[in-house]
Parts: sequence; structure tokens; C-alpha cells
Amino acid sequence: MKIVHRQIFKEHLTLFLLIGSCLLGLILVGRMLQLREMLLSQNLGVFDILRLFLYLTPVFLLLLTPIACMLSIFLTFLRMSADRELTALKASGLSLYQLLPAPLVFGALCSLFSLYIGFYGVSWGMENFKHSLLEFARTKTKLSLQSGVFNQEFPGLTIYAQQVDLDSGDIRFVFVQDKTNSAFTTTVIAPEGTVSTDSEKEQIKVVFKNGRIFRRLGETLDVLHFGTYSVRLPLGNMLRSMGFERTSPKELSFAQLLAYDSDPELMKEFDVTRQLKVKVEIQKRLALPLACLILGLFSVPVACVFHAVKQQQGIVLAMCVFLVYYSLLSVAESLGESRLVPPYIGVWVPDLLFLCTGIMFLRQAVRERVPEGLLRLLQRLRAGSAA
Repeated sequence: MKIVHRQIFKEHLTLFLLIGSCLLGLILVGRMLQLREMLLSQNLGVFDILRLFLYLTPVFLLLLTPIACMLSIFLTFLRMSADRELTALKASGLSLYQLLPAPLVFGALCSLFSLYIGFYGVSWGMENFKHSLLEFARTKTKLSLQSGVFNQEFPGLTIYAQQVDLDSGDIRFVFVQDKTNSAFTTTVIAPEGTVSTDSEKEQIKVVFKNGRIFRRLGETLDVLHFGTYSVRLPLGNMLRSMGFERTSPKELSFAQLLAYDSDPELMKEFDVTRQLKVKVEIQKRLALPLACLILGLFSVPVACVFHAVKQQQGIVLAMCVFLVYYSLLSVAESLGESRLVPPYIGVWVPDLLFLCTGIMFLRQAVRERVPEGLLRLLQRLRAGSAA
């Protein structure tokens, strides 16, 4: 039995790494293409892109770990069932219950890994990702000031600098035209200035020195002399339009979420909607990791029942099962955020539902009985395979 369990666990791990890396790669590439179109230019190096990939990884691993765990266990038992290995093991006196230690241990390890990601990895990744993105915006992207180029990346703002030192942030002979206010146009001319990134406020700050401001309102032109004048470019608004928000509960660590939930004064920083999101997010950080174990247990009897299904169809079937789980989780999350269902109850409903269903299917699979609904679905899939 040790050899059997070792081989099953090894196959689980191999499939988990393969499926997880493929899904993660697809999601990260799609996300980076979106960011590239909206913000990034050709100036990022390979290591810069890999660094952004690394920081985004924990955010998606929290969601991908349960599906990768379920697929790896499902495909392992689907192959064993299709190759008649399960039949041979049962003929030698082994029951399906005796084969459960390997998938249960593997699911428990995936749950622990997902818990660590939810407790620490998500907040670490998002904080570093946004900080790096803001820094790249100042030094390496289209939003950076380029020597002798009119920069018009921000609507209503035109910035020109004759000389730019991206390392120090110093700029010389600067011209800025501000048309963000429809009532008047402001033009700033200065012999020198500096560009810096404010990560806390999510802004690029351009400070002009010893220049003039020309403000035109109708036929009136006002001229002002200044020693120091600053323009703040709101990168935070652009980040929020891409789905990143500094104070979003989804980007906080588990300790920060607990601190907000236990301190009413601290919770006042959020509006009522975000306060509910904090409570929902706490439960979600616990429910999703436990889903690795529950979905893994659920996939064992399903794979045994659908032994005649091809692996391609099996993957589609498993993806549909996870889609049902995630849809239920999203509905429960929405109900919790709208106060229709307490967060500590609603988020756990999908886990409890799949746990009870998985135990029922497991008992049926051990007795080699197929529920009527699954039997009809199995017949349709077999007919589709034969066609």
C-alpha cells in the first residue's frame, strides 16, 4: 500500500505542477497584455517583467490552487479507472476507502499552501506590484518624461522637457499645458524641476522651480511668478481603472483584515460596503484553501464513475464542476456583502454542499452504484465519445 500511495501522490504532484503552471501562465500573460496596452511600453526589460509576474502570482494562486488540486486528483483517478487499475486493485481486495490517504494528504498540503498564500502572499504581492508599477511609470514607461518629446499620456495635460535625467529625476527647460479645467487654460514654464514617485498617494509628482504660470481666462491673461510649483499626476486613478485599489480588502493581509474587523474605530476608514467586504474576505481566505481538500475528495468518486470518459472530456467536466463551485461562492459572497446572508455562513455554503455531495458520491462509488442523474449524463458522454 505504501508503494500505491506513493505512486498516486507522485502523479497528483506532477499533474498539479503542470496544470497549475499552465493556468497561471495563461492568466498572467493575459493580465500583463492588458497592463501593457494601458500603461506599459517597450522599455521594460526581461527582469522587470518577471518581477511583475512574481508579484502578481500570489493573487491568482489563491484561486488557482483549488482547481489545480481538484484536476490533478480527478485526472489521476480517471486514468486509473480507464486503465482498469482500480478494477485490479479492487480484485486484490482493496476498497476505494483504502486509496483515499494519498489524495487526502495531497489536498491537505494544498490547503496549507493556499492558507499561507491567503494569509501573507496576497498582500505582499499587491503592495510590491503597485510600488514597482508606479516606479516603472516614472522611469521606464510612456508616462515618463522623455527628452524633447511632448508627453500627452494624461488627458488634458501636455508636458515637455528639453533635458531629462531619469536616474535622479531632474528635468530642465520644462513646458506644461493644463487643460483639465474647461473654464481656463494654464501654462507653466520653468528652467528646472524634479520628477518623483509618491507610492503612498499613488502619484507622480512633478515640481517646477523658479518659473512662470500663464493662466488664460477668456480675453484675460494672468502671469504669476513662483519659486516652487508642483503638479501631481494621479496614477492611482489609472491603477483603480485596471482593478487595483490600495484600500481594497482583497489586497490586505489576513492579520490586517482581522485588525479591521476587531477594531470599530479602524473600520471607520471604510464605508459600509467595504466593511462588509472585510468580513466576507476573512471567511473567503479560509473557505478557498479548505476547498482544495473538499474538491479533491469530491473528484475521487466522480472520476471512478466516469471511467469511460476521455481525458479531454474529463477536464471539461472538472472545469464545469469548479465553475459551479466558484459561481456558488460568488453568489454567497454577493449575498454576504449585501447583508442578505451573514458572511460567516454564506461563504461556507459551497464548501458544505460539495463536502456532503462528495461523501454521498463516495459511498455510492464504493458500492459501485451510480446515481440516476449521473447515469444519464454518463450515457450521453459515452454516446458523444462513440460519435
